Amino acid sequence: MPGGRLTQQERRQIALGLTEGLAYAEIARGIDRPTSTVTREVMRNGGPIAYRADLAHRATEQRAHRRRQTARRESVAATPAPGRDADAVHAYEEAFTALLMQSGLPKMTARVLVSLYTTDEGSLTASELVQRLRVSPASISKAVAFLEGQGLIRRERDDRRRERYIADDDVWYQSMIASARSHAVLAETARQGVGILGPDSPAATRLENIARFVDFVGESITRAAEQAREILSTKPETHPPSDEPPAPRPDLG
Repeated sequence: MPGGRLTQQERRQIALGLTEGLAYAEIARGIDRPTSTVTREVMRNGGPIAYRADLAHRATEQRAHRRRQTARRESVAATPAPGRDADAVHAYEEAFTALLMQSGLPKMTARVLVSLYTTDEGSLTASELVQRLRVSPASISKAVAFLEGQGLIRRERDDRRRERYIADDDVWYQSMIASARSHAVLAETARQGVGILGPDSPAATRLENIARFVDFVGESITRAAEQAREILSTKPETHPPSDEPPAPRPDLG
């Protein structure tokens, strides 16, 4: 059975078979192709009434040309910066993605986050992510929505009014603060159970211990995030050079 794309002559035979009222299976036997190939060809190009062989062939060539252009753009987008080992970069991104997946992130979400972490610009548009990861825009949109909901990325408009997705130091701070807030909500919910179940019951004691533990962890996260933000955002002091000559060293002799 021949493989590859349909030739223009085969498309003309399909068109002739449709004109004669032949079934798809009979047309397929005439050109030695699977029935499914003929069915897809006809339905993709207007259906049995509107199918035209020359138009279908031209449309197929245009789709192939667009795919080649997209592949070239993706190849450029995926090329690492000069001086970097492409294989090493790819292996690192795969390992980083696997680590994030072990922490609970879905695969596509982890791939998007790793792309944002490892790009020198520190941000990417949806179109750039589609080209970089070679996936559909819908996949990127779903992953971005999840990451934004978790506080792991933020979005802003660039000078061309395009939305860019960013994962910088401030995003990590906001993520830690959001995590601390979720701990506070959990502690509050646990304490509600203490009153409902009775303060002297074993279940209430268990819930109170959960609330105290979670309170402590949440407060610790908040303090650590604030301290880290302050320390890491503080630039080291620089002293301007002085015109005064250095003080003479004391004579210890």
